[in-house]
Amino acid sequence: MGYTTRISAAALALGFATSVQATELSLADFSPPTHFVVDTVYNPMNEQIMAATNGEVSLRVYMGGELGPGPAEQYNRVLDGVADIAFSLPGYTASSFPLTLLAELPGVLTAETGTQALIDNQAMLADEYRRAVLLGLWNNAPNLLLMASREVDSLDDLSGLNIRVPSRNAGLVVQAWGANPVSMPAPEIYNAMQTGVIDGAMIDATTLGAFRLAEVTSSITMGMDTTISLFFLVMNRDAFAGLTDEQQAALLAAGQAAALNANAAWLGVADRALAAFEATEGKTVVRLSEEEAARFNAASAAAVEQIIAEAESAGLPARAFVAALRGE
Repeated sequence: MGYTTRISAAALALGFATSVQATELSLADFSPPTHFVVDTVYNPMNEQIMAATNGEVSLRVYMGGELGPGPAEQYNRVLDGVADIAFSLPGYTASSFPLTLLAELPGVLTAETGTQALIDNQAMLADEYRRAVLLGLWNNAPNLLLMASREVDSLDDLSGLNIRVPSRNAGLVVQAWGANPVSMPAPEIYNAMQTGVIDGAMIDATTLGAFRLAEVTSSITMGMDTTISLFFLVMNRDAFAGLTDEQQAALLAAGQAAALNANAAWLGVADRALAAFEATEGKTVVRLSEEEAARFNAASAAAVEQIIAEAESAGLPARAFVAALRGE
């Protein structure tokens, strides 16, 4: 298991052999150590857990893939007990989370209220998280088209281009726009755009700084309905079961708070990063005309209906889940 248990030196000095034990939980994240998630999400989460458990439970964060490289492998590292808790995107292991990932489709969530909608309807996802404990699930800022050298002013400009996507659903949307979707984790985008492996990436604006994508992006296209990627914190079930009922409640409460903090952080960083990019000489932000945005949206609407229909035919309560998230 990834977690460690120790008896405090103070308790031993007092001779309390049956003293409450302290548990340090490992949290794995593939993002660079400088990522804003450390200060805005993980540190407050740790403080909340320690306060709620009187210091009996704490977090130790391992950034930069320190517990094992590869963004797509983080979920399995939790299942295998290499890490107690891991940050990742459900889209990286899409086959495990078909219902969850309906939330990322264009028009299902709004950036500002989506995370609370996910929290309010989390019970509908219980079956998809039977192998791990879902601590927090949140949405980022809407994905944009970050282009290496080609400017996208219309739907026609995307024809035949290779565009990185974060998940299968996003890939179907990009395909409906006439481009070739390329599945790729965020840390690999920089080199792929720099070397011409891909022409651009569907991703949110926080990555302009967090993954230095501003350096390899010449223009950004926005204005159409697009996907909103999801992030989660999942926990190893054995590690969770090793905690007391009160400690488990503290972890779940801290996870929900972390999700709301993370959503606010991602949105704020995205706004500032986009503004800084637009203010940089030689960089362009394309805001589609209403007519062009409508063309994009009409194309993606067909993909959204296809994805929801496929999920329904597979036995998932797809339409009910989407309606619940939309508040219908």
